[in-house]
Amino acid sequence: MANPPELSIRPFELTDADDFLSWASDERVTKYLRWNTITNKQEAIKYLKERVIPHPWRRSLCWANKSIGYVSVKPESGPDHHRAHISYAISFDYWGRGIATAAVKMAIPMVFRELPYLVRLEALVEEENIGSQKVLAKVGFVTEGYLRKYGFNKGEIRDMIMYSFLSTDVLN
Repeated sequence: MANPPELSIRPFELTDADDFLSWASDERVTKYLRWNTITNKQEAIKYLKERVIPHPWRRSLCWANKSIGYVSVKPESGPDHHRAHISYAISFDYWGRGIATAAVKMAIPMVFRELPYLVRLEALVEEENIGSQKVLAKVGFVTEGYLRKYGFNKGEIRDMIMYSFLSTDVLN
Protein backbone atom coordinates (compact mmCIF):
# COMPACT_ATOMS: atom_id res chain seq x y z
CA MET A 1 0.00 0.00 0.00
CA ALA A 2 1.37 3.40 -0.95
CA ASN A 3 1.23 6.07 1.72
CA PRO A 4 -2.21 7.66 1.52
CA PRO A 5 -1.90 11.45 1.13
CA GLU A 6 -4.21 11.91 4.13
CA LEU A 7 -1.76 10.06 6.42
CA SER A 8 1.01 11.92 8.20
CA ILE A 9 3.24 11.55 11.25
CA ARG A 10 4.07 14.49 13.47
CA PRO A 11 4.89 15.31 17.10
CA PHE A 12 1.93 15.39 19.47
CA GLU A 13 0.56 18.75 20.63
CA LEU A 14 -1.71 19.60 23.56
CA THR A 15 -4.35 20.58 21.01
CA ASP A 16 -4.56 16.85 20.15
CA ALA A 17 -6.26 16.14 23.50
CA ASP A 18 -9.78 15.63 22.13
CA ASP A 19 -8.61 13.44 19.24
CA PHE A 20 -6.28 11.51 21.57
CA LEU A 21 -9.12 10.93 24.03
CA SER A 22 -11.38 9.64 21.24
CA TRP A 23 -9.13 6.62 20.60
CA ALA A 24 -7.21 6.34 23.91
CA SER A 25 -10.54 5.89 25.73
CA ASP A 26 -11.39 2.80 23.65
CA GLU A 27 -10.49 -0.46 25.42
CA ARG A 28 -10.26 -2.23 22.05
CA VAL A 29 -7.36 0.11 21.20
CA THR A 30 -5.64 0.03 24.59
CA LYS A 31 -6.07 -3.71 25.26
CA TYR A 32 -2.43 -4.56 24.42
CA LEU A 33 -0.87 -1.26 25.49
CA ARG A 34 1.09 -0.95 28.73
CA TRP A 35 -0.80 2.18 29.70
CA ASN A 36 -4.37 2.24 30.88
CA THR A 37 -7.36 3.51 28.98
CA ILE A 38 -7.68 7.31 29.28
CA THR A 39 -11.11 8.20 30.68
CA ASN A 40 -11.50 11.99 30.44
CA LYS A 41 -10.06 15.11 28.83
CA GLN A 42 -8.19 16.24 31.94
CA GLU A 43 -6.45 12.87 32.11
CA ALA A 44 -5.70 13.07 28.36
CA ILE A 45 -4.07 16.50 28.74
CA LYS A 46 -2.04 15.34 31.72
CA TYR A 47 -0.87 12.21 29.89
CA LEU A 48 0.08 14.22 26.80
CA LYS A 49 1.96 16.79 28.91
CA GLU A 50 3.78 14.39 31.21
CA ARG A 51 4.34 11.24 29.12
CA VAL A 52 3.77 11.77 25.42
CA ILE A 53 5.29 15.14 24.51
CA PRO A 54 8.54 14.63 26.52
CA HIS A 55 9.00 11.09 25.13
CA PRO A 56 12.19 10.59 23.07
CA TRP A 57 10.26 9.56 19.93
CA ARG A 58 6.48 9.31 20.13
CA ARG A 59 4.55 10.66 17.18
CA SER A 60 0.92 11.19 16.36
CA LEU A 61 -0.50 9.25 13.43
CA CYS A 62 -2.76 11.70 11.69
CA TRP A 63 -5.46 11.31 9.10
CA ALA A 64 -6.12 14.71 7.51
CA ASN A 65 -4.18 16.17 10.50
CA LYS A 66 -6.53 14.54 13.05
CA SER A 67 -4.72 12.31 15.57
CA ILE A 68 -5.92 8.74 15.06
CA GLY A 69 -3.12 6.86 16.84
CA TYR A 70 0.55 6.84 17.60
CA VAL A 71 3.87 5.23 16.85
CA SER A 72 6.51 5.20 19.57
CA VAL A 73 10.17 4.26 19.60
CA LYS A 74 11.92 4.00 22.95
CA PRO A 75 15.71 3.59 22.71
CA GLU A 76 17.50 1.49 25.29
CA SER A 77 20.17 3.15 27.40
CA GLY A 78 23.83 2.50 28.11
CA PRO A 79 25.59 -0.14 26.03
CA ASP A 80 22.24 -1.23 24.50
CA HIS A 81 21.45 2.21 23.01
CA HIS A 82 21.80 0.72 19.51
CA ARG A 83 18.36 -0.87 19.85
CA ALA A 84 14.88 0.45 20.54
CA HIS A 85 11.39 -0.85 21.16
CA ILE A 86 8.67 0.18 18.70
CA SER A 87 4.98 0.23 19.51
CA TYR A 88 1.90 1.67 17.86
CA ALA A 89 -1.86 1.86 18.09
CA ILE A 90 -4.59 3.19 15.87
CA SER A 91 -8.20 4.19 16.40
CA PHE A 92 -10.65 1.30 16.01
CA ASP A 93 -12.44 3.32 13.30
CA TYR A 94 -9.34 2.89 11.09
CA TRP A 95 -8.65 -0.81 11.70
CA GLY A 96 -8.52 -3.15 8.71
CA ARG A 97 -7.69 -0.47 6.14
CA GLY A 98 -3.90 -0.87 5.97
CA ILE A 99 -3.31 2.44 7.73
CA ALA A 100 -1.29 0.99 10.62
CA THR A 101 0.94 -0.81 8.11
CA ALA A 102 1.40 2.37 6.08
CA ALA A 103 2.14 4.37 9.24
CA VAL A 104 4.80 1.96 10.51
CA LYS A 105 6.37 1.97 7.02
CA MET A 106 6.46 5.77 7.12
CA ALA A 107 7.89 5.85 10.64
CA ILE A 108 10.83 3.47 10.16
CA PRO A 109 12.94 5.66 7.83
CA MET A 110 12.15 8.70 10.01
CA VAL A 111 13.36 6.87 13.12
CA PHE A 112 16.62 5.68 11.58
CA ARG A 113 17.26 9.17 10.17
CA GLU A 114 16.44 11.03 13.41
CA LEU A 115 18.14 8.48 15.69
CA PRO A 116 21.17 7.49 13.56
CA TYR A 117 22.79 5.49 16.37
CA LEU A 118 19.96 2.92 16.19
CA VAL A 119 20.70 -0.36 14.45
CA ARG A 120 17.72 -2.44 15.58
CA LEU A 121 14.02 -1.94 16.24
CA GLU A 122 12.29 -4.57 18.35
CA ALA A 123 8.59 -5.22 18.70
CA LEU A 124 7.09 -7.46 21.36
CA VAL A 125 3.59 -8.63 20.49
CA GLU A 126 1.24 -10.67 22.60
CA GLU A 127 0.43 -14.04 21.09
CA GLU A 128 -3.26 -13.26 20.60
CA ASN A 129 -2.64 -9.86 18.95
CA ILE A 130 -2.92 -11.18 15.40
CA GLY A 131 -3.57 -7.74 13.87
CA SER A 132 -0.25 -6.38 15.08
CA GLN A 133 1.56 -9.51 13.95
CA LYS A 134 0.17 -8.99 10.44
CA VAL A 135 1.28 -5.33 10.41
CA LEU A 136 4.84 -6.24 11.35
CA ALA A 137 5.03 -9.07 8.80
CA LYS A 138 3.75 -6.80 6.01
CA VAL A 139 6.34 -4.14 6.86
CA GLY A 140 9.22 -6.64 6.83
CA PHE A 141 9.92 -7.31 10.50
CA VAL A 142 11.51 -10.71 11.13
CA THR A 143 9.94 -13.07 13.66
CA GLU A 144 12.70 -14.03 16.05
CA GLY A 145 11.03 -16.13 18.67
CA TYR A 146 8.29 -17.01 21.07
CA LEU A 147 8.97 -15.79 24.61
CA ARG A 148 7.02 -17.73 27.22
CA LYS A 149 5.63 -15.71 30.15
CA TYR A 150 7.77 -12.76 29.11
CA GLY A 151 5.69 -9.59 29.31
CA PHE A 152 3.61 -8.15 32.12
CA ASN A 153 0.54 -6.23 30.97
CA LYS A 154 -2.75 -5.31 32.62
CA GLY A 155 -2.09 -7.51 35.64
CA GLU A 156 -1.01 -10.65 33.77
CA ILE A 157 2.26 -12.24 32.72
CA ARG A 158 1.86 -13.04 29.04
CA ASP A 159 3.53 -14.95 26.24
CA MET A 160 5.11 -12.65 23.65
CA ILE A 161 6.51 -12.90 20.13
CA MET A 162 9.72 -10.98 19.37
CA TYR A 163 10.10 -9.21 16.02
CA SER A 164 13.01 -7.16 14.74
CA PHE A 165 13.85 -4.76 11.94
CA LEU A 166 17.46 -3.71 11.31
CA SER A 167 18.64 -0.44 9.82
CA THR A 168 20.03 -2.52 6.93
CA ASP A 169 16.71 -4.28 6.23
CA VAL A 170 14.58 -3.20 3.30
CA LEU A 171 10.95 -2.19 3.77
CA ASN A 172 8.43 -4.50 2.05
